[in-house]
Amino acid sequence: MSEEIPIARHHRKTVAPEQVAGNRRVDQPDILPRLETLIRECGGDPTTFDGRLIKDLLLTSLKLITDDRDTGELKLLTSSFKELRHAYRVFADYAEPHKISIFGSARTPPTHPDYLTAVQFSRLMAERGWLVITGAGDGIMKAGHEGPGREASFGLAIRLPFETTANTVIAGDDKLIQFRYFFTRKLMFLSQCEAVAAFPGGFGTQDELFECLTLVQTGKSAMVPMVLIEGPARNYWVDWDRYVREELLKGGFISPEDTSLYYMAKTPEDAADHVCRFYANYHSSRYVDDDYVIRVKHRLSDRQIESLNDEFKMLVKSGSIHQRGPYEIENEFHDLPRIAFTHTRRSFGNVRRLIDRINDYAIENGATR
Repeated sequence: MSEEIPIARHHRKTVAPEQVAGNRRVDQPDILPRLETLIRECGGDPTTFDGRLIKDLLLTSLKLITDDRDTGELKLLTSSFKELRHAYRVFADYAEPHKISIFGSARTPPTHPDYLTAVQFSRLMAERGWLVITGAGDGIMKAGHEGPGREASFGLAIRLPFETTANTVIAGDDKLIQFRYFFTRKLMFLSQCEAVAAFPGGFGTQDELFECLTLVQTGKSAMVPMVLIEGPARNYWVDWDRYVREELLKGGFISPEDTSLYYMAKTPEDAADHVCRFYANYHSSRYVDDDYVIRVKHRLSDRQIESLNDEFKMLVKSGSIHQRGPYEIENEFHDLPRIAFTHTRRSFGNVRRLIDRINDYAIENGATR
């Protein structure tokens, strides 16, 4: 059971952690300077924003002593933090190329239409300069590595009793990362990719897809294209989409625009085209206070900005959609124009439609590179 998430203890302490014999508060004036000294000795600067974040990490770790956390909880916190640190280090060497996360069943055999389609799709993405991330197992995960080959593949493996080795394409590669916890693995799947592709699968595939949809729908993750793909003459995603529309949408559990967050591709080529079209003009986005800022590769015309205001006024809390340069607080991509507006922080399905329209206009203008 040491590999599992610990079960909450049922007993309750009768005294505050600070009152336990030998415990003391760690955010005291005599401790904080010592943490800052330690940061400096390790080459950091505690006066910078990054340095203050490191100090907060150290302070939070020390508070686990005065919180009197048990061993299982400490192991979970320690292991998850170490996993994330290692994963970020691996991905840091491949920051520039776009990456796509591919989900699908580990049980799909190599002769299955879904498997063959996954090989074809992942190869197409690699030919367009993308790297591919999969869960490193067999089935669709192996197919997603076969297409691009080892050099253009990442593997995010999970330690399971019945799935202990990586597939033969990625095994032994420096870009293979082992995870103990699903939540750290899923964080890396979405935080390190610029697109998601889902093939038919079971509970795990559905879990990964719905989590991606939920995070984008609620604005907790960056907007990325999500494509649903399957082999010829298959109806897996048709049936899935019918369930979403008849049960979730008609039941009022999602909004009509939420169905814009995913795309049901007809062929591997169609799926690859859809992913790449998303980046025809769109570069990235962020919030500056309540302003939603979309960085674009090419400026739009005044007429096109006016059209965006007419079509997407439901997204604007106050003011209007306008084109501008970088905000003073932004510290990257200063050469890119911005399309910005004060956002209601709702209706992210319509934000996706807005990005699609921005890309449409760039393609109309002939400026897509």
